[in-house]
Order: sequence, then structure tokens, then C-alpha cells
Amino acid sequence: MIGLGKMGRLHMMNCLHMDNVKVVAAADASKNSLQRAKAFGVENLYSDYHEMLSKEHGLDVAIITLPHFLHFDSVQSALEAGLNVFEEKPMANTVDECRKIMNLATNSGRKFTIGHSMRFIEAIEKMKATVENGEIGDLEVLTLEEVYNGPFAHPLVPAPVPEWWFDPKKSGGGVLIDLGYHLIDLFRFFVGDCKLLFSCLDHKFNLPVEDGAIAILTSANSSTKGIINVGWYQKIIFPKWNLRAILHGNAGYVSSEDIIPSNFYVHAMKEGTKNVLRRIVGKKIRPLAYTYFYESYYRELRHFFNCIEQDLEPAVSAEDGLRIIEVIEEAYRNEKRQST
Repeated sequence: MIGLGKMGRLHMMNCLHMDNVKVVAAADASKNSLQRAKAFGVENLYSDYHEMLSKEHGLDVAIITLPHFLHFDSVQSALEAGLNVFEEKPMANTVDECRKIMNLATNSGRKFTIGHSMRFIEAIEKMKATVENGEIGDLEVLTLEEVYNGPFAHPLVPAPVPEWWFDPKKSGGGVLIDLGYHLIDLFRFFVGDCKLLFSCLDHKFNLPVEDGAIAILTSANSSTKGIINVGWYQKIIFPKWNLRAILHGNAGYVSSEDIIPSNFYVHAMKEGTKNVLRRIVGKKIRPLAYTYFYESYYRELRHFFNCIEQDLEPAVSAEDGLRIIEVIEEAYRNEKRQST
């Protein structure tokens, strides 16, 4: 584990529930985070991931969940150490860094993937099957949106938002590279490669980075369009999640709203009860099933480990990460041109 923030702890917990997977080392600058890892049975702890990579010679995989500006160096270091790499999105902050990572991953001969978790949401997988089966005809328009607290979300005990979130050089941008990244990936997941037609970035909180964004995409190979709407400006209380996808075809439509649980609290209670019963009869629990959307993080990691064990190519490639950053970088260039 490289990085033990919120996402790092989530991935570590998921690994602990998987057969044939053992977390043997972790690196983080926070002593408190390392103590949490120790409490979960991780024995080899480091404050510097470079030291971990140089000393731990029996590793197979690096799971990287660092702030955006550290992605390139950490991925490069892990690949050069001969490890398979699972990296949280974005692949990197710039197109240039993404191209370098893609070349490094290709030349390494190791498995490499990025955490495009929304592809692994059960409702999204069902919608993909609906499209591939031709049930709604040819796709015409996709509406994809996610609005919630963003970095302002906090646990039970509020904590300051890390300063890198609001430094464009370190974060790469605001809500577009944070949430918009996932929705651009979903457009590509359903349609194929895409181009940017229009973008509008908002600064409701007067931050150095955008806290709202709308983008219009078009398929690189057809007339299909997509409307992306993301924001950090809405207070959402877990387990509610303001996320939806609507696919409009020329023979019908399908909406994620019609597939996800109608009541997340009832869903959480049902899945929690099932996990209790699984423990009683000695079966593996589904650790994040009660959250519905969060289970996608377990499923994407399980997919990656399966690819390593069976020598398969991961569903998400370095090229996928590059193509998304190309679109995002163009939107940021448009904003700069409009402001001058």
C-alpha cells in the first residue's frame, strides 16, 4: 500500500477480505495512518514509499492512493521496481505525464490499471449490457451527473481539507478532474472514444479551482452526444449519493435510477444481515455490499488481482487514463482562453 488516506484504507480493507491476497507492507507520511495499518496486521511500515520499494523484495503489487501530484513519481517508482500497479485516478495531472506512464507500463511488461470504479457499479454494468443487447437501439444522448460535497465531506470528526486540493498545480484542477474524470470515462465505456464540444467551469466558492462543471462530449465515431454535470456544492449525507446515468437510444432509454436500490437504508440493513449470516455459516462476507456504490471499489480490485493470477489484460488501460486527461486538459485550456 502506497498512501493510507481514505481511499488507501478502503483498498487495504478490501484486500484483507480477498483470498490469495496479503498486505505485507504499507507506506504513508502519517504515523497515525501507519498505526491503523499495524492494527490490521500489516507488519512492514514505512514513512517513505521509496524506502519500502527498495527494501521489500517479495512484493507483487503496489496499490497507489496518493494526492494527484505524486501519482507520476510513485507509479514510475513502482513499475521500475518490477511491480504490477493499481493506481487511483487520475492517472496523472497532465497529458505529458500520462503519456510517460503509458510508455512505462507498456515497456514494464507488468499489469497496470487505474481505479475507474464506476464501470464496476452493478447498475452501470446492467446498463452496458442493455446497450450491447440493442434493447434501446442506437445511442443518441447520454446524461451523466454527480454532485456532492467533494473534498468538503468529512467523517464524524471534522478535519481541515488538505491544502493540495485547492492548488491547481498539485491537484491538476477541481471538480472536473475529480468527479468529471469518472463520468467522461463512463461516456467512453458506453460509446467509445470521445471529443470535447463545449465546457463551462463554475467557481461558486471563489476557489482557485472549479467547484462546478458542465461539459458536452461527442463520440469520435458517431453523432452520439453526452452531457456531463458535476459539482462539489451539495451537502449529501451517506448512504445517499447524487449520481445518475441516463442513456437515450432511438428505440428507448435506460436510467440508473430504475436499477439502483429504491431505499439505500433498507438496502444497507438487508446486506448487513446477509453478511452476519455469511459469517455464521463460514462464508466470505461482501464487505461493502451494504453501501451499494462503494462495492465497486471491491469489485475493481478483485478484477485486477484476477487479471494478474490469470494473465489477462485489465479492463481499464493506461490509454483510457490518457484519453480522459486529454479531454480535461482541453476544457481547462478553454477556460483560460475565455478568461483572457
